[in-house]
Amino acid sequence: MIEKKLLPANLDPRNPSFSYKDKINDPVENSQQFNQYIKQKKFNKVFSGTLWAEGPAYIPHLDTLVWSDIPNNRMLKFSNNKVDEYRNPSNYCNGNTIDNEENVISCSHGGRCIYRTNDKLEVLTLVDNYNGKKFNSPNDLFVKSDGTIWFTDPPYGILSDYEGYIGTQEYNGCNVFSFDPVTNKLEVVIDDLNRPNGIAISPDDSKLYVSDTGKDLKYLYVYDLIEGQPINRKLIYDFKPFFSDGFRCDKDGNVWTSAGKAIKCFNTQNELIGQLIVPELVSNLEFGGKEGNILYVTATTSLYSIELNQQGAKFYE
Repeated sequence: MIEKKLLPANLDPRNPSFSYKDKINDPVENSQQFNQYIKQKKFNKVFSGTLWAEGPAYIPHLDTLVWSDIPNNRMLKFSNNKVDEYRNPSNYCNGNTIDNEENVISCSHGGRCIYRTNDKLEVLTLVDNYNGKKFNSPNDLFVKSDGTIWFTDPPYGILSDYEGYIGTQEYNGCNVFSFDPVTNKLEVVIDDLNRPNGIAISPDDSKLYVSDTGKDLKYLYVYDLIEGQPINRKLIYDFKPFFSDGFRCDKDGNVWTSAGKAIKCFNTQNELIGQLIVPELVSNLEFGGKEGNILYVTATTSLYSIELNQQGAKFYE
């Protein structure tokens, strides 16, 4: 295998952060509700040395955070205050989460598939095609309370060899899918977005959140989930000139999302209630820590953390 020689993030036009390096976020007046959540004023830099950090996922029973460094084709882990490699090569994994058994579930650009990785680092391909045609490059995902895996499938990982392998789109679309790993049933749940990207589901399973990051489209949408189907799409926010890449809900249903060089938070009425400035362009975030009140943020070359007076939704209800 020929090892790719990669430039630093700020010198490589292929890096998602490159075109945003001179942009800054507009200020936001934080609400009283949001200020009550904030325990620290500054982010801690946990690690630096990635090219495009993505997909943080916290594993409660291991007290471990894993995340992706996509261009470097590896995954890292933060455990016992130490950072080590988790998988290398990772086959260009992007988004990660955990299932109800706390296995790591990953979107692979390289494999154009969804992986499951157990504590022994045994990797199983769960699904890799739609009606016999390859996925584009699964990007981000969320495991619903019933165990189904919801994931987005834009083509970013096949457009160049920076975050995967050059390839072609086979099913002529960019869908959001739901996959049941017990029955192996794959279902298209959304087929009318340009570049579906981030995805999350509210703590009570009543709302689906999906971002669209196509050209000139930098939107975060919310859908009502009725009998397992997303309907009644509503626009929450237009993030231009930045974009909403990855997000998670807290235990009260507020949405915390990447928003350029910041984290924005929206309440359950879809109102912007606050913003935290981050030193680099943010891709994604995850609640973790033993109490579920550590917000981990992947941002270009680094992993950051901040302690909150609020808990994440999925494992701390």
